[in-house]
Amino acid sequence: MTIILGILYPLVITGITQAIFPHRAKGSLLVTEGKVIGSALIGQKFESERYFWPRPSAIDYNPLPSGGSNLGPTSAELQKQIASRRSMLLKAHALCEKTIIPLDLLFTSGSGLDPHISPEAAKFQVKRVARARGFDRNTENRLNQLIDEYTEPRTLVILGEPRVNVLKLNLALDSLGAKLGKDNGK
Repeated sequence: MTIILGILYPLVITGITQAIFPHRAKGSLLVTEGKVIGSALIGQKFESERYFWPRPSAIDYNPLPSGGSNLGPTSAELQKQIASRRSMLLKAHALCEKTIIPLDLLFTSGSGLDPHISPEAAKFQVKRVARARGFDRNTENRLNQLIDEYTEPRTLVILGEPRVNVLKLNLALDSLGAKLGKDNGK
């Protein structure tokens, strides 16, 4: 049983997935100019104002310990973290205290590695990204269209919510900046 279930079964399943889903089986790696820059399956840290920011991560985007903070809704530490994130977002976006911020920009995901944000969270960031890159109002509209283009629908029509992969969106953002002849954030 050890040989069958511990060695043969994993080899057969790995072979099948590599044959049927080669890109996914290899980690859904994204390559730019021949260099691997990340995986579409794991969230990455973006801090520059020139980029769309991902969800906060309780593990600082380190895939090895993968996990959430395990802080409950009555936790003073969680409330302090949310207040800090809210304050930082309001300041970065030059918004007033009463502004409603999408929840996925305030709360961490269960794994700490979620590569997606909601389309609302992405659109919330458009003005900041456009301002940081020196984009005009028309390009700001193009950023909203870019978000719509990169919005993934619910899985099998009913599972999950529409979402935007932050890494893919930021790669498209760099490409858009290069096409416009603007600073692409590098």
